[in-house]
Amino acid sequence: MPRLDRLATLYFCHPFVRLFGPDSRKRVPILMYHSISENLFGKSHPYYQINTTPKVFARQMRWLKRAGYRTMDLTEMLTALEAGKDLSRTVVITFDDGYRDFYTEGLPVMKQCGFTATIFLATDRIHDTSARIEGADYLTWRDVRELHAEGVRFGSHTVTHPDLRSLDPEQIDYELGYSKETIEQKLGTPVESFSYPSAFPEEDRDFTRFLFDALENHGFESGVSTIIGRTCLGNNRFFLPRLPVNSWDDAVFLQAKLDGGYDWLHWPQRFAKAVYHNVSVMQRSSWMESEEAK
Repeated sequence: MPRLDRLATLYFCHPFVRLFGPDSRKRVPILMYHSISENLFGKSHPYYQINTTPKVFARQMRWLKRAGYRTMDLTEMLTALEAGKDLSRTVVITFDDGYRDFYTEGLPVMKQCGFTATIFLATDRIHDTSARIEGADYLTWRDVRELHAEGVRFGSHTVTHPDLRSLDPEQIDYELGYSKETIEQKLGTPVESFSYPSAFPEEDRDFTRFLFDALENHGFESGVSTIIGRTCLGNNRFFLPRLPVNSWDDAVFLQAKLDGGYDWLHWPQRFAKAVYHNVSVMQRSSWMESEEAK
């Protein structure tokens, strides 16, 4: 079966954006990676895969280098956006969870290309010896310190990687605050950024307002989400959009994503989330009414 998001991106949206889209000098792609490995992590459909094979990852990084791209961290990018600087050929590279294959497969390639990255750690999975969870190895604190010395930035991805909407305020406070505190103690440097675990619930405005306040109260400066798109000045600084990348991103598809040809997918993504949220609210309301009637 043809991959519909690829077809729509390459043959309609990318050409349209290149002719009529917003100024790329003021929009920055934040690339979202997870694991650099052969591990498929469950779902086999290309859209859902969170692994990039070492061979493909190296090819992607070298392509970015040859194409003249440079990297920034989130703080540098936001400062540059606010100053109105030309950010064409600029990317931010991020990794979620803290898989050890970044240390073994990612860092050597990124050093060759002169690129930087930010890794968001789920701190309950990071120990003095490498934890193996669901067939994947995670970074150790020694690895984290070595990577930090090489210029890699670290941010919080909570403690246990939960669905934050399923938690009460005290539990959310723990997931945000303790993960930040743990990384800061291990590295001796402030942790400024946060990555939301799982699909970001942008349709739940009450929750996102609460989460914004919680992140601000804990001293975070920025954050990223699973909202699809490139980042621009008007985005919420704690829930910045990103572009997912995996083994299926060849040079043509990656270029389309960097140019804004994949940004269209945010709208069907948002619509699907809104429908699911409204159905869930209706089901919950119906269940409460039936319980009260008993």
